[in-house]
Amino acid sequence: MSPLRLVAVGSKMAMFGREKNGDGEEGEVSGSSPDLDWSHVLLGVGITTASHPMTYVKVLIQVGHEPIPPRATTNLFGRPILILPGLLQYMGHIRKIDGFLGLYRGLLPRICTGIIGTSVNSRIMEHMRSSHPVDPIKDTDDLRTVAEKFVKTTSQETAARCLAVVVSQPFHVVTIRCMVQFIGRETAYSGPITAVSEIWNNEGISGFFSGLVPRLLGEVFTLWLCNILAHLINTYLLPNDESMTNVSEFKSYSQAITGFLANMVTYPFTLVANCMAVTGSGLAAGQHPHMPLYTDWNDCWKHLDRMGQLKRGSSLFWRQLPKRHYVLNKGGF
Repeated sequence: MSPLRLVAVGSKMAMFGREKNGDGEEGEVSGSSPDLDWSHVLLGVGITTASHPMTYVKVLIQVGHEPIPPRATTNLFGRPILILPGLLQYMGHIRKIDGFLGLYRGLLPRICTGIIGTSVNSRIMEHMRSSHPVDPIKDTDDLRTVAEKFVKTTSQETAARCLAVVVSQPFHVVTIRCMVQFIGRETAYSGPITAVSEIWNNEGISGFFSGLVPRLLGEVFTLWLCNILAHLINTYLLPNDESMTNVSEFKSYSQAITGFLANMVTYPFTLVANCMAVTGSGLAAGQHPHMPLYTDWNDCWKHLDRMGQLKRGSSLFWRQLPKRHYVLNKGGF
């Protein structure tokens, strides 16, 4: 999950629920508030900090770093397979080399990514909903009206999310590169000044936006998919009877479920975006033999797909080495 989503705990992703509108009728509104609640931001920062070691491990796995060789075992059907180290074993490896604080490499720029993205998203949504308000969906609305209001509302959220991603992308690039320095033991991205200097001198302004396109596509697809699923669940599966006190609880569960499903579907975009933030950076993690030099994000996608690794890093506990990866690379990247 991106830091923008983690820190924006209060600005929930496209949860559509029912509430009373100004006419006393039941309408449908977006659960993502345009107002920035700093208590929610602080809560998000806490969640980001607590989950950072797991995110750190995930990023290293995403860029193909496997410092611990796989071990041979068998699956449920008795067939031999190769298993890669899980989250705890990987964290133990990092701690052994860099100590406990080493598990929090890249935390500060990651928090900055989330706070800046959330702030921009909230301000843009606040402006758009005041200058271009969309009436809540009512039970009396026909299907065409419902669709128009849904598209307008989600389009506003899409515009705000895209601008937030663009503004926060330089911090995201620094975050990813700061983490993957672990692979080559570099220090170029250990401080904000040296990180900016490194990118500017070697890649120019474009370096600050490495991996932007797949990250944008992933955010947009996730947002629309989450909105559509939440709308369908809350409209057709959950009752609208106000006498049922657990309806709002069910709707909060539906948001968690739709968010989980949407992130599973769009995960390859997150993977490709993080790989593109590293390739060609001059870091060891972005060069052979750790990573091929990709020409663009389509090249990266096709390579990972050919290797059967478009889901690489999505699971941190049960990690089976794909046969295509092992045969073609003889155990390497």
